[in-house]
Amino acid sequence: MASDFGDGYSSFCHRFSSSLFYLPLFSTASSAYARWFLAFVAYVTVCVTLLPKDADVEITIFTTLFQGIGYLFMIGVANVCYFIGPLSERFVRPAEPERYRHICYRLGFWFSVLLPFTIPALLAFLALFHPTYWNDSP
Repeated sequence: MASDFGDGYSSFCHRFSSSLFYLPLFSTASSAYARWFLAFVAYVTVCVTLLPKDADVEITIFTTLFQGIGYLFMIGVANVCYFIGPLSERFVRPAEPERYRHICYRLGFWFSVLLPFTIPALLAFLALFHPTYWNDSP
């Protein structure tokens, strides 16, 4: 099924992702759930090991469900962002479209892989480099 943006952009992404980035954890659609689960495990690990005991962190069924609903919302945002590549190609009109597609796909792919880990990384940064943050807040 061809994309409405021309030049076989969808088939390029499928061909490119299945050949260059064959990593079982990152290459399938269901792996998005695995990345979310790993990010949640990283979040729990940071909260339990690095944050002070008086940081008032709660990990309950409600907070897990709330994060799951937020994740579903972000899947919708990701689908909207999927069209940034073809749209940017239409506006930029690169001289070498194949090279441009490789660069855009790699940037988008690794951004989507690393995005779920930003919250645990930010919490770890606060815990390691600004440990008084939780003492100063009311």
